[in-house]
Amino acid sequence: MFVLELTYTAPLDRIEALLPAHVEWLGRHYEAGTFLASGRKVPRDGGVILAVGEDRTAVEALVRTDPFVVEGLTEYRVTEFLATTVAPVLEPHRQQLPA
Repeated sequence: MFVLELTYTAPLDRIEALLPAHVEWLGRHYEAGTFLASGRKVPRDGGVILAVGEDRTAVEALVRTDPFVVEGLTEYRVTEFLATTVAPVLEPHRQQLPA
């Protein structure tokens, strides 16, 4: 599992202008089952996405397609973790520790 942390590198007016394209991008990845949760950080200097993916390389390639990244408005920090304990609703995404 991955925590994707966005940090805005542009003024909020530029973020707001591209927000519909970003929300559409998010929607496509929710439909694909890749994104599990997302939202704005408080204070509003970026956002956070909880994601699943094949591997780090695939997830890093995915974040490069975010319209915010394409337009140079944000940077991502990708943190991989093993979700060994999850709420019942996330049970399909529970992971095992390596042997």
